[in-house]
Amino acid sequence: MVKKHIPNFITCLNICAGSIAVILAVKGDLPHAVLFIFLAAIFDFLDGMAARLLHAYSPIGKELDSLADMISFGLAPGVIMMTLLEYSIFGLHVKVENLATLSLAELLTLSVALLIPVASGLRLAKFNIDTRQTDSFIGLPTPANALFISALALIIENGRYQMIDTLLSQPITLIILTVAMSYLLVSEVHLFSLKLKTLNWKENQIQYIFLILSAGFILFFCQYGIAASIILYLLISIFFQPKK
Repeated sequence: MVKKHIPNFITCLNICAGSIAVILAVKGDLPHAVLFIFLAAIFDFLDGMAARLLHAYSPIGKELDSLADMISFGLAPGVIMMTLLEYSIFGLHVKVENLATLSLAELLTLSVALLIPVASGLRLAKFNIDTRQTDSFIGLPTPANALFISALALIIENGRYQMIDTLLSQPITLIILTVAMSYLLVSEVHLFSLKLKTLNWKENQIQYIFLILSAGFILFFCQYGIAASIILYLLISIFFQPKK
């Protein structure tokens, strides 16, 4: 039947969007790379929704989804972070033409970005075999990490708060954020899921509060609001989520 292939087709669109994001990030076109990561996140949401609505679950669909996420939310944000580190060392929109011209310190600094795809791959592999993550997450989901890094790129490219922008564009800040987010990807931190089984307020109070606050952050602070929403997601999960 055709309908059983619809979720996998949408997942393939996720792969395409993520691949384009990687290509654009390598070329230094971060705003459009971020746009395609956002598009990949939409496809990632839609393929799961389509699978549930059509009851079109399959083992290949699960594996394909992880492979797509590795590209869109592992490799793509890793390349974006490497580009941001280049900018922090050599200046905005300055790309390295020849790696042989770099010092050891510069190479090591850029290599920190590789933690993102490595940790993302471990996170996705762990998720596929971890039976504890049916209703919630253990470790930061890769799409959330990708959206956070995408927001950083937009802030550094087109920020409006000079003090924050200057701080975020420093190599040490980017390195610390990379290490911290990579750790959260593979950590044992319990995080709530945004998948709603019902529309009941009492059963989904945390999710509704998070969505309302995040919408306000993004509406008033744009890219800053996206980054703040991911931090809010972590804080609510750690301090306010009821323990199971």
